[in-house]
Amino acid sequence: MRAYELMIIVDEDADDATLNSVVDNVGQLVDKAGGTIASTDHWGKREFAYKIDHKAAGFYVVLEIVTDAADLGEVERVLRLADEVVRHKVMRLPDKEAKRRGLFSPAGEEAKPT
Repeated sequence: MRAYELMIIVDEDADDATLNSVVDNVGQLVDKAGGTIASTDHWGKREFAYKIDHKAAGFYVVLEIVTDAADLGEVERVLRLADEVVRHKVMRLPDKEAKRRGLFSPAGEEAKPT
């Protein structure tokens, strides 16, 4: 099992339904790959340090993902093509950090989603 942290920044002009649609779509892709979303943290609307595509702010969502997949290539591909996604970043968490966050049980198996 591998643990990942995925940050998605959605366009500030998007409504709640669009934001939830992006998160649900990611969840479906992760489920299809045999993984689970351990947690979803909506940070809300935040200002950018500089304008991105003439936008000054966006909605931030951070997902903790646990999966057997070697990477999240399909998720990244879909996010790269989505018009409402301004930026996204996937980081593989070191095993020590994943255990500290409770994403892995002591036996090395996946923890239950919260």
